Amino acid sequence: MADESSGQEKSEAPTSRRIQEARKKGDVAKSMEVPSAAVLLVGLLTLYYSSDFMMGQFFLLLRYYLGNLHSISITPNNMTMLTRETMAQTGIIVAPVMGAIFLTALVANYAQVGILFTTEKLAPKFDKIDPFQGFARLFSKQALANVFKSVGKLLIIGYVSYTEVMKALPGILPLMDQEPMPILAFMSRVAFWIFLKSALIIAVLAAIDYAFQRWQFMEKMKMTKQEIKDEAKQTEGDPHVKGRIRAIQMQMARQRMMSEVPKADVVITNPTRLAIALRYDTLAMAAPMVLAKGAGVIAQKIREVAEEHGIPLVEDKPLAQALYKSVGLNETIPENLFQTVAEILAYVYSVKRKRA
Repeated sequence: MADESSGQEKSEAPTSRRIQEARKKGDVAKSMEVPSAAVLLVGLLTLYYSSDFMMGQFFLLLRYYLGNLHSISITPNNMTMLTRETMAQTGIIVAPVMGAIFLTALVANYAQVGILFTTEKLAPKFDKIDPFQGFARLFSKQALANVFKSVGKLLIIGYVSYTEVMKALPGILPLMDQEPMPILAFMSRVAFWIFLKSALIIAVLAAIDYAFQRWQFMEKMKMTKQEIKDEAKQTEGDPHVKGRIRAIQMQMARQRMMSEVPKADVVITNPTRLAIALRYDTLAMAAPMVLAKGAGVIAQKIREVAEEHGIPLVEDKPLAQALYKSVGLNETIPENLFQTVAEILAYVYSVKRKRA
């Protein structure tokens, strides 16, 4: 497949964002055969296992009305009550099958698409009423595929019905001398096996159809390499813009850091590549704290600010490297550096006292 707008081939798997956007519009991988097959199979099995209950309730209802014909009078006044009672009793009889069918239809659709509410598919589209496009849809690949599926199911069900009836033929003639109930039981048994085998075959076809629909949906959702890049820009932002924002954030962070340098007691240097500004307040701090640090140009800037504000510069390469690697901004120095830093601070304080 080729993308008409860009001329690129849609060879990339769809991203989760593209699938989510399609889902919001109601485009999902769904097979209409799955709910049909599930409803047919579950309804048939429910009917089979609840047949004793349903027949018992039916005979009770029949016995009640036939046994009370002499006392039941049908008049305009009691017609509503009789209709309501009859419908209630009928609802009890068919409740197992109808309830199972309803729940199965919900589960079958939920298993395919989950919970989905959208009005996109309900919006009126003028191309749906265009006679030319409608005529074209009649001979589309999807329409032909649906025709083949319907004909295939019809042939399969016809073949299953034919084979089951042929198996049952030897048992039909002896039924001529039987009571109605054995005849009904025989016919029900043959019909059950016809429906059961047909339902199982339709369930297999539904599973195949769902796999095909999902493959077709994923093929439809495929993206070009350019679409992947465009989506990444929309999701994560343009790399150039992100780089510019990052540079501005770093510049602001450096400015804030430089504003802290005048508060330092000493700046440890390497002597030119690294610079770390330290401050120690005996009343508020448990240990000296790193107010600013940097390498290269930033280190040069720290030294310049320190010289402008008369903050002592002390060259100590090992200490500068240790502080730069192991201590972050606004963090106190580790215990193993206490002694070295304490000696430097003591020296700085003695120099300040002498100057004073």
